[in-house]
Amino acid sequence: MIRTALPALALALALAAPALAATPPEQETEHVVQPGETLGGIAVRAKVPRVLIAEANGLTEPYAVRAGQKLKIPRTRHHTVEAGETGFAIAYAYAVPWKDIAVANGIDPDVPVRAGQRLLIPTVLAAPAAASAKGPSMAAPIPAPAAEAKVRFAWPLAERKVRRSFAPRSAASHHDGIDIPAEEGKAVRAAAAGKVIFAGDKDDYGKLVIVQHEGGWHTAYGFLSKLTVAQGDAVGLGERVGLVGRTGLAKGSELHFEIRKDNAPVDPVGLLPAAR
Repeated sequence: MIRTALPALALALALAAPALAATPPEQETEHVVQPGETLGGIAVRAKVPRVLIAEANGLTEPYAVRAGQKLKIPRTRHHTVEAGETGFAIAYAYAVPWKDIAVANGIDPDVPVRAGQRLLIPTVLAAPAAASAKGPSMAAPIPAPAAEAKVRFAWPLAERKVRRSFAPRSAASHHDGIDIPAEEGKAVRAAAAGKVIFAGDKDDYGKLVIVQHEGGWHTAYGFLSKLTVAQGDAVGLGERVGLVGRTGLAKGSELHFEIRKDNAPVDPVGLLPAAR
């Protein structure tokens, strides 16, 4: 009996081992509240600001939690501000509203960031049902059909053949815009009237122009070889903003083009005139 029982016991323990191995608090993405725990204590052990956990779960002051409650733990990233960077440029790169980054870091969103400053970037989450009445506190990619856009967008190039399509951030390999092959040096034109809020070099985007439009809409033009506008310039529909290039992560001579609503990437093709 003993010889028979020992292998059976060993097998049972081996099968149970994965379930018994607890995820370290600093790696949890979901936490089941234990008796006596507080949100503050959970936040300290998870190494995630309490305000982010509260927002992700639709909690309001005094942020009471109960035993057995499942909490989403939003994992975070960090960014060290480089010389010349703005809060908006950082928010744009991570597709997280600047106001949410400011809240996560306890800073005034109207005060310029400084070079060397280390920022916590909150994870993008869909708003929980409990917070839906107030709207989501963190932007998530949205489909934005053409009917929702008050701004009418035009193609930034005569070419309309897309080499790489849009893929939402929930996808394994997300892509915030579309890549359009074109002859190097060809004029890239504003897809709608607006104001240039960024014109310069930006990591993977290479030479980049971002134009702000009414209603919380923005368009971005990356991989450029040359910028023909400057920050603060007003541009009209069809006005040249730069020249097609192969900077940043370009795979050849092409334009990287994005449209965002309230900083959330949307598929440009759904907002552009159909290709003939």
